[in-house]
Amino acid sequence: MAMMMQTNPSSDTHNTSYSISDLAREFGVTTRAIRFYEDEGLLRPGRSGRQRVYRTRDRVRLKLILRGKRLGFSLNEVGEIINMYDSNPGEAGQLRYFLEQIRQRRETLKQQHHDIDVTLQELDTIEAQCQDRLTTLS
Repeated sequence: MAMMMQTNPSSDTHNTSYSISDLAREFGVTTRAIRFYEDEGLLRPGRSGRQRVYRTRDRVRLKLILRGKRLGFSLNEVGEIINMYDSNPGEAGQLRYFLEQIRQRRETLKQQHHDIDVTLQELDTIEAQCQDRLTTLS
């Protein structure tokens, strides 16, 4: 899974547009969630009257937001990664930052995995002690 995808609007050669309902249906999220991402500054749809008009750039950004969430990144972290593409140091800086975020996320998950293993061992020990005690009471 690569978080990096071009989000440059000039890559939108066909000028494809999507409604909020189109994106919600495609990605299995609510329109409320999409509006929330907009409120957080992660999506910037255009307007046609009162209706939101999302372009390919917004669709890609939504895909990256959801992917980042699945990987356990906060919305703030996802936003930083996505927004780095358009600013200095550009894609190279974005990639370096993302690699560091991956390293940190992996370390956190390894620690959580270790903690779960320890807890499972403790539960096994306590369960065995309870079973032994129940046997002696019978």
